[in-house]
Amino acid sequence: MNKSTLALAVAVGVLAQQASAAGFVEDSKASITARNFYINTDNRDGTANPSKQEEWGQGFIFNFTSGYTQGTVGFGVDAIGLLGIKLDSGKGTAYNAGSANKGGTVFPSDNDGRAVDDFSSLGLTAKVKVSKTELRLGTLQPKLPVVTTNDGRLLPQTFQGGQITSNDIDNLTLVGGKLEHAKGRNSTNNDSLTIAGSNGATTTPTANKRSNEFYYAGGDYKITKDLTAQYYYGELENFYQQHFLGLTHNLALPVGSLKSDLRYFNSDSDGKNGSQEGRISGYRASGVNNGGEVDNRTWSAKFTYSLQGHALSAGYQRVNGTSDFPFLNQGDGASSYLITDSQIGKFQRAGERTWLAQYAYDFATVGLPGLTTSVVYLKGDNVNVNAGSDKGEWERDFSLGYVVPEGTLKGLGLAWKNASLRSDVASQRNQDENRLILSYTLSIL
Repeated sequence: MNKSTLALAVAVGVLAQQASAAGFVEDSKASITARNFYINTDNRDGTANPSKQEEWGQGFIFNFTSGYTQGTVGFGVDAIGLLGIKLDSGKGTAYNAGSANKGGTVFPSDNDGRAVDDFSSLGLTAKVKVSKTELRLGTLQPKLPVVTTNDGRLLPQTFQGGQITSNDIDNLTLVGGKLEHAKGRNSTNNDSLTIAGSNGATTTPTANKRSNEFYYAGGDYKITKDLTAQYYYGELENFYQQHFLGLTHNLALPVGSLKSDLRYFNSDSDGKNGSQEGRISGYRASGVNNGGEVDNRTWSAKFTYSLQGHALSAGYQRVNGTSDFPFLNQGDGASSYLITDSQIGKFQRAGERTWLAQYAYDFATVGLPGLTTSVVYLKGDNVNVNAGSDKGEWERDFSLGYVVPEGTLKGLGLAWKNASLRSDVASQRNQDENRLILSYTLSIL
């Protein structure tokens, strides 16, 4: 029995005895989000197919969040239902060339490389609450420095495991948990966990090593109302151990405000990745001249000045060590907690130094609420692909979005995201990409 099924069984067993308990029903919420997603990627160089990736689909995301039964110990259950329907995706523009890979940009692929007509899944989560401490078991979507759910396509990524969160101490949030599986944004399968360097096709066993044990713990402490300190630890068994320190500060100025965001990661090998024998067998990280051993220290600083509807940001990130920055990555779309995690690239390679500049504007200040835009430029250099090499890359992202602020169509959102990436790194193709997203969330409970 997997943990989703077990979580539901436990929850139903308890709730059957307390179904009429006030709080469980009264505090329950349910919604359906309809997301129409189109993506077009132009791979401008290289010989690997496809040169053009293009997919279009309609997604539906059902979210149910129950309240808690009454008493010292409260019980509840949450659910997330996911359905993706293909509107357009030809074999020539789908990413997958065979069953060995995960699938296309948006959809899973069948055995001949074509996108499937539809795909769906259901995630269930049992939850228990005592005072301000909550235990969740089943489907999770963590958003933490050491593990971050990806929601950049038609349907979101989900994880399977357990997590406990406590807010019993004033100004302190403590989090701890264990993850065992991940379900990709273009998949219906719960797969074991891995990182770049070991997340290859199933036809290459030495490039497809995985783990069912990712442990994490940490907390956020609000030192003052404007200053927050963070520490988190993450460990993927037989791959890496990672420590994170973060500090954010908001400063009100005579004119405008300044936000500071400082981050530091220290990552080293764990278990089989720490031995030559283990790395030869496939427990490897991507990187340079280190035999695949995790060895990384990444720090960054980002400052954002805001004035009325304007926001101007500048940042710098440095990746030190002989491996790329490690994070949970199944090879089918993943997010990292880096200031450089962008629409196409992540700028997380060994030795890489990246500057970024960003400008955002909220048109509400000129009488157009709901309309926003942003442009960001990132420039990376000193990428260590081989001994003594110094490769570079840059990316420019532009976004324009509008959400209807009131009236019959309140909440209806339309977004256009455009990006260009150019890189000297041999493994990275130059790309131009467009995404069009139409979304609407309907509350049904």
